[in-house]
Amino acid sequence: MESKEGLDALFLYATEGILVTNDRGEITRINPSAEKLFDYQKDELLGKKIEILIPQRFSAHIKHREGYNKNPNPRSMGAGMDLFGLRKDGVEIPVEISLSPYNNAEDKFVIAFIVDITVRKQAEERLKNYSADLENQVKNRTLILEEAIQELEKTKKDLYNALDKEKELNELKSRFVSMASHEFRTPLTTMMSSLSLVTKYGEQNDKENQVKHVSKIKTSINNLTDILNDFLSVSKLEEGKVENMPEEINLKTFMHEVITEMRSMALSNQIIIQEHTGSENAAFDKKVLKNILFNLISNAIKFSPEGGSIEVKTQVLNSSVKISIKDSGIGISKDDQKHLFERFFRAHNATHIQGTGLGLNIVARYVDLMGGTIDFESKENEGTVFTIVIPQ
Repeated sequence: MESKEGLDALFLYATEGILVTNDRGEITRINPSAEKLFDYQKDELLGKKIEILIPQRFSAHIKHREGYNKNPNPRSMGAGMDLFGLRKDGVEIPVEISLSPYNNAEDKFVIAFIVDITVRKQAEERLKNYSADLENQVKNRTLILEEAIQELEKTKKDLYNALDKEKELNELKSRFVSMASHEFRTPLTTMMSSLSLVTKYGEQNDKENQVKHVSKIKTSINNLTDILNDFLSVSKLEEGKVENMPEEINLKTFMHEVITEMRSMALSNQIIIQEHTGSENAAFDKKVLKNILFNLISNAIKFSPEGGSIEVKTQVLNSSVKISIKDSGIGISKDDQKHLFERFFRAHNATHIQGTGLGLNIVARYVDLMGGTIDFESKENEGTVFTIVIPQ
């Protein structure tokens, strides 16, 4: 009798939740700790299947229960697994469960001892997070140190490169100033001489000679403009101040405006022909494109004879734009063609024509800035065709 009373007291006052089920999985007894754990009243659970306290995602529990009933023995439930109970309000709680079978004359039973391990799981999670944080901090500090070392190496390399670049830029500027002072002298002398003659012929009312010398002045001004534009373009490119900022433009209209402006630089009786095919719209940085066109068209004007023709064609394709500029000028020899885009290079048959030798180098760099390609075909004394392809 005392033994039964002791067992009843143990059942009632145990801090662990205790459930008893029969071989059909029905709850036959439940202690107060289990009631509190699952937030049910005893009467709400008695006679109910044990699965009422198990989350739906563990629906295979019925098969496990039936398997256990066939071979019952004391053991922990779900070894190596995270187990969860289901409270009345639908909240899942992490638990540990030990099972013990016993029989009497009436039926077979299983006693389940259930421990709420929420606090332990929270502590484990905090420890896990702390360990992960600590590991991340070590990784981050190591990464910061590695990045600092790499940044120092990069800074050192950048400083050396900047020094080399500065030296190269200073040498370039010195060479350009030396070359420009020589190149300026000829057009300035021509302009001074022509201005005197324009005044003289004006007094004599000699219109024909006046027009001729005004044309010479215009050509000299164009030459000076080309030299200054080349200097400014090279300076900006070397200092990394040129950006490609494409925008949607009407390419046909833009080309017409550029060619109209260039026609004022054309020699006597030269004609510039414009042709456009495909869509009229394309994406370009207008400043960059204009610099390219000015260089190529002004070259075509300079190297073509009076009365010669210059063809400017644009074609908008599916994924690119093709621009070609064809002249009827002096052409480029095969020996000179391989050096054509080098800085300060002048073809052997062009030394008598004003120029800096920078124009085509500038064009090639602008085209590269736009992610495009430039190519050419030329025969000496027959003319040259430059072709640019810019992706869209």
